[in-house]
Amino acid sequence: MATRFLVVLGVLALLAGGCVSQDKYNALKLDRDQLAEQFGVAQKDAQAARAELEAYKQQMAALLANAGSAQDMIANQAAQLAAKTGELARLQAEYDALRKTPPVMLGTGPVDIATSGELEQLARQYPDLLEYDAARGMLKFKGDVTFAVGSAELTPRAKEVIGRFARIINSGAASGYDLLVVGHTDDQRVVNPATIAKGHKDNWYLSAHRAIAVAGEMFAQQVSQKRVGVMGYADQRPAVAGTSESARQQNRRVEVMLVKSSFGPARVATGSTPAPVTPVRQPKPVNKDTTSGVDRTPIINK
Repeated sequence: MATRFLVVLGVLALLAGGCVSQDKYNALKLDRDQLAEQFGVAQKDAQAARAELEAYKQQMAALLANAGSAQDMIANQAAQLAAKTGELARLQAEYDALRKTPPVMLGTGPVDIATSGELEQLARQYPDLLEYDAARGMLKFKGDVTFAVGSAELTPRAKEVIGRFARIINSGAASGYDLLVVGHTDDQRVVNPATIAKGHKDNWYLSAHRAIAVAGEMFAQQVSQKRVGVMGYADQRPAVAGTSESARQQNRRVEVMLVKSSFGPARVATGSTPAPVTPVRQPKPVNKDTTSGVDRTPIINK
């Protein structure tokens, strides 16, 4: 009996132990299910967060790209602004210069605006040979390019330019101007026998002969002789003070002044034969600084 009781107690104990394990199992299962559900929710939240993060990344990339474009646009606008600022400064400087310019430069000087504009354009096309002074109505031929050294013979390029000049002064309002041709030399004395032999006895002769040569080519280009006067100032009216080679180079020149005609309406020379000119008879041009076998003193002269 006791044995059966013990067996029954053992069975009851086993049954009791089995009931506790099932409860724990059920509790654990419930906890597991809850955790699984929470984990699923967390996974969904994480996926949503990742999607949101990716969207933010895309938005940030777009913003950065737009920022780069905006920076490029800003840089471009800044460059345009700088260019416009420079242009405005240039125009302001020109305006200020015009305000300070004497009226003669504003079209009320000796030469009308149209003619002055044509002469300015001509000088710009031949900067090595010409300079135009609008204030004085004067076109200056640079001596070293217009003539051979120690000579009054025009270079081919000078003749070409005088032809262009003649066409301007023979047309339109320019035909109403007289032309005063003035020759100038530097301060070096004429001592080269070859130069003297050509008739250029001193700077007075040389300056006058060069003015005559320019006038003669104008006559050949059908400019009326009635419009032209000729003068020579030798070295007495230098454009630049000093005895440097640069100063002397600037002083060797022929100036053509345009002045309102006092003789009456200008006429273009007609006929196939150019108006006669009486030039000084000259042998074959010789460089004024060559000795031609003759000793010279001083070393630098003409």
